[in-house]
Amino acid sequence: MAEPAAIPIPRPFATRLFGFARISGFPWIPALVLALVIAAAIGGEDLAPFDPNALDLGAAFKPPAWADGGSIEHLLGTDNLGRDVLSRIIAGARISFIVAFYAIVFSGGLGALIGMTAGYFGRVVDTVIMRLVDIQMSIPSFALALVLATVLEPGLHTVTIVIVIGYWTWYARIVRGEILSLRQRDYVALARVAGCGTLTIFRRHLLPNILNTLLILASLQVGQVIIFEASLSFLGLGIQNPDVSWGLMLADARGYITNAWWAITMPGIAIMLTCLSSNLLGDWLRDSFDPKRRQL
Repeated sequence: MAEPAAIPIPRPFATRLFGFARISGFPWIPALVLALVIAAAIGGEDLAPFDPNALDLGAAFKPPAWADGGSIEHLLGTDNLGRDVLSRIIAGARISFIVAFYAIVFSGGLGALIGMTAGYFGRVVDTVIMRLVDIQMSIPSFALALVLATVLEPGLHTVTIVIVIGYWTWYARIVRGEILSLRQRDYVALARVAGCGTLTIFRRHLLPNILNTLLILASLQVGQVIIFEASLSFLGLGIQNPDVSWGLMLADARGYITNAWWAITMPGIAIMLTCLSSNLLGDWLRDSFDPKRRQL
């Protein structure tokens, strides 16, 4: 008599998730860096050892704790006005996180909607939308930032608007290509025959199939948005005092690079680590969601 086949016991979701991460080479260090940046963005001034804008001219140009003349009180040193560099980096993480979050949500949402519309309807609608995308992508983002900074006051809202206007085209073009393939599938044709409306098809049949693509694009865009915001703030077109951002810290410290290298190096390292970590995590997501790239 044959023995009954063993019934597989489903593993908990956490076990499957961490097992898949271990097999697929999950980037733990980049994930930890991003987790620390998010924690600093959420905690902000509450986590900072000093007030980021507190002036102490008597403690100006204090070197980091490991350098000669440094102290453990100011772990990463102070700037020309005696402001603690570590506290300002922690406070600046909030601006970077807010800009990245709103820019990705709005540009991703707008670009996905426009791309889905162009890919699904095709013909004249697709041609018109794609020509608008080509026109938008031909305009340099910094030139657009100069115009908007002249019309609007430089600040968080201006930076977010510039990034949304400059980045929605990326989502639109890629999503449009995905929808051109998905609209030929049998389940979309059956949904039309069943009398489903366009919004229902978008919501139930198309959007779930492009969520992976949107997630990958968003993770890869985090670093680009942070660098773009830092560049605008460095040129005086973005975040303004008394707000704190990493790009503004670079601008404030550029005149003292010879005698206070830490004031410009530390925020630069923060930008580099954050952007590199987001790119590595985005690469892992791309390889994990793409069966052709996945190595079992």
